[in-house]
Amino acid sequence: MTEKAAPGRLPERDRPWLMRTYAGHSSATATNALFRRNLAKGQTGLSVAFDLPTQTGYDPDHDLAAGEVGRVGVPVAHLGDMRALFEGLPLADLNTSMTINAPAMWLLALYGTVAAEQGATLATCAGTTQNDIVKEYLSRGTHIFPPAASLRLTADVIAYTLREMPRWNPVNICSYHLQEAGATPVQEVGFALATAVAVLDAVRDSGQVPPDRMSEVVGRVSFFVNAGVRFVEELAKMRAFGRLWDEITRERYGVTDPRQRRFRYGVQVNSLGLTEAQPENNVQRIVLEMLGVTLSRDARARAVQLPAWNEALGLPRPWDQQWSLRMQQVLAYESDLLEYPDLFDGSYVVTALVDGIVAGAREELATVLGMGGVVAAVETGYLKSALVASLAERRRRMESGADVVVGVNRFTGTEPSPLTEAGAAAVETVDPAVEAVAAVRVREWRSARDTAAVDAALARLRADAATTANLMPATLDCVRAGVTTGEWAGALRQVFGEYRAPTGLSGAAGAGGDASLGAVRERVTATARELGGGRLRLLVGKPGLDGHSNGAEQIAVRARDAGFEVVYQGIRLTTGQIVAAAVEEDVDLVGLSVLSGSHRAAVPAVLAGLRAAGRPDLPVVVGGIIPAADAAELRAAGVARVFTPKDFALTGIVDELVTVIREANGLPASGP
Repeated sequence: MTEKAAPGRLPERDRPWLMRTYAGHSSATATNALFRRNLAKGQTGLSVAFDLPTQTGYDPDHDLAAGEVGRVGVPVAHLGDMRALFEGLPLADLNTSMTINAPAMWLLALYGTVAAEQGATLATCAGTTQNDIVKEYLSRGTHIFPPAASLRLTADVIAYTLREMPRWNPVNICSYHLQEAGATPVQEVGFALATAVAVLDAVRDSGQVPPDRMSEVVGRVSFFVNAGVRFVEELAKMRAFGRLWDEITRERYGVTDPRQRRFRYGVQVNSLGLTEAQPENNVQRIVLEMLGVTLSRDARARAVQLPAWNEALGLPRPWDQQWSLRMQQVLAYESDLLEYPDLFDGSYVVTALVDGIVAGAREELATVLGMGGVVAAVETGYLKSALVASLAERRRRMESGADVVVGVNRFTGTEPSPLTEAGAAAVETVDPAVEAVAAVRVREWRSARDTAAVDAALARLRADAATTANLMPATLDCVRAGVTTGEWAGALRQVFGEYRAPTGLSGAAGAGGDASLGAVRERVTATARELGGGRLRLLVGKPGLDGHSNGAEQIAVRARDAGFEVVYQGIRLTTGQIVAAAVEEDVDLVGLSVLSGSHRAAVPAVLAGLRAAGRPDLPVVVGGIIPAADAAELRAAGVARVFTPKDFALTGIVDELVTVIREANGLPASGP
C-alpha cells in the first residue's frame, strides 16, 4: 500500500539544489587539492574562481599581472594548467561552473580538451561558463574587447555548444554584479533581461543556429543572481524574473515548450554586503540571504554558493568555506523546507511585491530596447550612470542611518571576537612566491612548444577573427598547439582592439541632503584659496587588473560634490600611467583603490614612481580590503592614510582627504 503524503506536503521530498563553493587561488595544483577537500565534505558541484590575469587575458609574466597572480582565483595560462586543475577529478561526472567572461571561449576550449583527454564524451559534460560580458562593462571590469566583438564570441560559444556540448550552459546572464554596483531589484531584473535579449538576438542574427533550434538555445541560457539580506524582496525578485523570462521567451522568440522557458538560475549571496566590523554578523546575513533564493519552490535556485563569514577581511580558509557549505546542508537535509509545495502561492503580499518589480523591470527593459539595445545603453553610458546613481543613493541611506547595518552604523559596541583574534591568520594568505613560480613556468611552457605550430594556430585565429567564421575551431587549434591565455587574447586584441567602458561619473547624482557636505565644501574652497587659487585636484587611480570600481567611483562622486576637481580615468591602469597622470594633471592628492589584494605590490610602485618623477611630496592615500598589518606597512612606506570597508562615511573620508592635503602643504591640519 502506497503511503500518502500528509496534507499540504509533497508526495516525495524535493532533491536539493547543487551546492558549490566558489574556490581557486595560488596555483592549479593547490586549487585541485582544495576542490578534492570540498567534494569530500559533500559539495556537489565545482565553481572555479580564476585570477585577474586569466580573466583579462594576460599571462603571469605580463607587466599588468604584477601582484595579481593567484590572488582572487587560480591562474590558468595554458593546457598544462587546466590539466593540473582537474587532475584526478572525473569531469564526465561533475557539474562545473566557471566564472569567466571575456576569455570564456578559451577556458571552455581548455576544459573540453582536458575532458576529452580523460575519456569523457563532450556531449555528456555538464556545467556553465558565465560568459556575460555586458555586466563587465558596468560593474566588474574584466572585459577585454569592444561590445560587438564580445557578443560575437558569446554567440560563437553558444552555437558550438549547441552542436557539441548540449548539456552545457554556454552563457550565464549575471545580474550578481549589477546589484553590487548599485542596482535596485527593478534595475537588476530589467538590465539583466536586456542583456539576455542582446545575447539571444546576437545568436539569432549570426545565422549559425537554424530558426527551429533557437528554442534549444533559450533552454540552455541560465542566470546568475545576487541575493541581499532583504530576503522577502529578493524572493519576490526571483519570482518576477521567472515571470518576465517566460513572457520574453514566449513572445519574442516563440518558444512553446514551458520547460525551455523555465527561468534557471544559480546564486551567490551578497559578498559586498558583508562587513569588516563585527564580521561574525555575516553568518546570519548569509543564512538570511540564502533563504531568499530557496524558500520559494517555484523560484528556487538550481545551484547555490555562499561566501564565507570573513570575506570582508580577506581570502577565506578551507574551514571558513566548510562552514558555509554546512549552512546549505543543514537547510537542505535537516529542515523540512524541501517537503512542501511553494509556500507563497496565493500570498497577496508576495503577489504585490512581484507585480511591482515586474512592472518596473518591464519599463527599464523597454527603455534599453528603445535606445537600440543593451550595447547602445553601455556605449552611451546610460546603464553605468544609472548604477552609479543608485549606489550613491544606497550609500546616502546608510550614512544617514535610514538603512541600518548592524555593527557598522548602529549597535557598534562589541566584545573582542575570538574568530578574529588570530589576526592575519584568520584568512588565507597567498605566498608572494606563487607569482614568480607561475612566471617561470609559463616561460618554460613556451620554450618547450613547437613554435611553428603555435605561430600557425595564432595566424589562423587572427585570420578567422577578421571574418565572420565561428572562432571555436581556431581556438581549439590554439589549445592543442600550446598557445597561452595571453597569446590567445593578444591575437584577438590585434583584430578587435580593446575597450575602455564609460565610468558613469558624469551622469551620477550626488549626496543630496548630506548636511555635513556643506562644511566640507567650505573647507575644500578655503584650502584651495590658501594654496594659491584654483580647485583642489584629486586623482583617483585603479592600479593593476582589479575591476571592482564601485568604491572608487563613489569616492570620486562625493569628492566632486565637495568641490574637488576629480581626475578618474577608469580601471586597469599601470602604475606608470597613474604616476604620469598625477604629474601631468598637477594634482594635490593621489587616491589608490585596490580590492584584489595586490596593494603590497601596486602601492610601493606608485610611491617609487612619484619619487622618480620628482614628486615625493605628493601625498598618497589607499583604500581597499587591506589587513591591519599590511596597512601599517603601507603607512611606514609613506602612505598618508589607509581606508578600509569599515570607513563607510564617504563625506568623512573626503574631509580627511582635505586634512591630508593640508598636512602635506604645511597648513594647520584642523583649519580652516
